[in-house]
Amino acid sequence: MTLKHILLHPDPRLKKVCAPVEGVTPELGKLAEDMLQTMYDAPGIGLAAPQVGVMQRLFVMDCVKGQDEAAKPMVLINPEVTWTSEDRSTYEEGCLSIPEQFAEVTRPARVRMAWTGLDNQRHEEEFDDLWATCAQHEFDHLNGKLFIDYLGPIKRQLITRRMEKFKRERARG
Repeated sequence: MTLKHILLHPDPRLKKVCAPVEGVTPELGKLAEDMLQTMYDAPGIGLAAPQVGVMQRLFVMDCVKGQDEAAKPMVLINPEVTWTSEDRSTYEEGCLSIPEQFAEVTRPARVRMAWTGLDNQRHEEEFDDLWATCAQHEFDHLNGKLFIDYLGPIKRQLITRRMEKFKRERARG
């Protein structure tokens, strides 16, 4: 397994719509495994392919947080939102591409998604709570949308400026 480099905002690749995955291959399975390792190492609960520079419609997530609970890694290939609830929930979101920056985002409280799994079968599941927020957040990445795009322009600009400074300082080493 290889840890992947996570792109940091602002990066133009994070604002692009991703192409559909053409087929489930061993290489795609390796990418998904590497993405899961990268996500756990970060640590995070979700990671989309464009965040590691792969412009395809694929994301991984695992929202199990309890130490004594078994991990539930999920790989969603070509996911589609098939339904969202009218009721909303607000979570303080963060992003591995925007480290140490958090903001409250309101989204549908429940969401149903259909996707292809690594088993090349079609799956459909309804997510709620943190799983629903995470699935929608990662799905947004596939469409070139970041959680800060839900914020007002002043807060979004402030976070972007902080990230630009963070990247400059990191580049200096």
